[in-house]
Amino acid sequence: MIDHDILIVGGGLTGLRAAVGLCDRFNVGLISKVYPVRSHSICAQGGINAALTNNPDARDDSWEKHTFDTIKGSDFLADQDAVEIMCKEAIKIVYEMEHWGCPFSRFPDGTIAQRPFGGAAYPRTCYSSDITGHVLLNTLYERAVAKGVKIYPEWFVTSLCVEDGQCHGVVALDMHSGELVPVRAGVTFFGTGGYGRVYQHSTNSLTSTGSGIGMAYKAGVPLKDMEFVQFHPTTLIGTNILMTEACRGEGGYLVNNQGERFMKRYAPTAKELAPRDIVSRCIQTEINEGRGFDHPLGRYIQLDLRHLGEKKIQERLTGIRKICIDFIGIDPVDEPIPIMPCQHYSMGGIDVNERCASEVRGFYAGGECACVSVHGANRLGGNSLLETIVFGKLAAQAISEDMEGGIPKPDEKPLLKLKDEVEKKILRLTAPGREKPYQLQADLGVVMDQKVGIFRTREQLKQAVDKLPELKERYRHVGVSSPSRHMNYELINALELEYMLEVAHTIALGAMLREESRGSHFRTDFNTRNDRDWLKHTIARMGDDGGPAMSYKDVVITRYQPVERKY
Repeated sequence: MIDHDILIVGGGLTGLRAAVGLCDRFNVGLISKVYPVRSHSICAQGGINAALTNNPDARDDSWEKHTFDTIKGSDFLADQDAVEIMCKEAIKIVYEMEHWGCPFSRFPDGTIAQRPFGGAAYPRTCYSSDITGHVLLNTLYERAVAKGVKIYPEWFVTSLCVEDGQCHGVVALDMHSGELVPVRAGVTFFGTGGYGRVYQHSTNSLTSTGSGIGMAYKAGVPLKDMEFVQFHPTTLIGTNILMTEACRGEGGYLVNNQGERFMKRYAPTAKELAPRDIVSRCIQTEINEGRGFDHPLGRYIQLDLRHLGEKKIQERLTGIRKICIDFIGIDPVDEPIPIMPCQHYSMGGIDVNERCASEVRGFYAGGECACVSVHGANRLGGNSLLETIVFGKLAAQAISEDMEGGIPKPDEKPLLKLKDEVEKKILRLTAPGREKPYQLQADLGVVMDQKVGIFRTREQLKQAVDKLPELKERYRHVGVSSPSRHMNYELINALELEYMLEVAHTIALGAMLREESRGSHFRTDFNTRNDRDWLKHTIARMGDDGGPAMSYKDVVITRYQPVERKY
């Protein structure tokens, strides 16, 4: 058994920032199923929001205006006290990352460059070309290494140990040795990322399975607002690699098969820089109504950057140009990019407060796996990287405060018992089975894409809700090809699949029960927002029947009363 004062699970921006903030005072361990610099945070391209007022068009910007844009973008479902905290912290966070060595792009006067992003009244998105997540992640990883954080790379957490309302730690699989290891900790913090891979088409890395969310849920921790799934408007046809919002922030156009820049019809003021939920629905509407282009891999809309010129594309969208050339043989300097919307981000997650604390003693969570509720029903571009670092920092501060009276020493018995249960589960999965994990995951992805997508109806959602117990039953017969535990990714996938099915169930049921349209959740049978009945968060717990048990709680409103959302 391994012991730490504080255990952090997840090597992305949230986990690393929490580790950096805690390691000077506590014995901290960080578990990551990939090397930290291969975490999904590295895939974020466009930028991080902060009201620095460096852009000449943003001299009147402020953290209060950033707050309002975020709350409006959330379709008024975000908890406003948490949003205020995030937007206040944003300025300090960006300068902290700069001082730690993050190479931001610069304006000619040497200040950090800022570009426009969707749903924002001012250009406040700080960036490093189109690899912002990459440079932020490497900066924080270097900081963690310099501070001597103990990192367990390529370790997979199989289960979270909670007993009598207290978190005891985790059971983890060392992927190199194949050994199951109980890890005891006075505090456990999850920064495990989103669940994109429960969908067939997603911009997310293959590692973004939502297993951290699912194992917290199975351990009795409630989830919040799981029905709110962000679909990014612009992903490359075929591979669904992200074509960053920075493409539109730098002036790119969306064009249908009639040569029309159609966003003028839907969002006359914001056009291509309306919030993502709106732009995704507009693109899908153009495709559904026959104004898309045909491609062997599906129908698409064009993202046209040609008018920006080669110099600007090469300077500010270097990665996008390379991706297009490498993956689809198109140079965006000369040809429009074929794009389609698909799943991108998880607004919902583990239910925590603004201190990242859950209702379970000793268990905290932050970043995309958590729902502090700074995004509500729809996240603005540039606020994801911000959330990860802000709440990694604030979680570290909260944990330090909560541990002033001493570090809890959990009993080892629940961990040893859980280890035995995981051993039995692995033995079952490595025995011959008629179901293969890849096929079951593929079937799950089709259900979620087709039934719980951009446009939703009760009939479709009911079909998904009814299908999930059937998929769970099939999971009982899953078997992997090899009994070896050494770097057995099929086994890892099989273990994660159990949690993916649970996460998908909470998404589908929450969406079926919410009879309104708000942000990313659009019901064609209830196509308006209903503040009287549905200005509330959805809370999902593991029910006695094995399915989600749903309840609701109020949204925190401070200064901003809900108004009609126009762009």
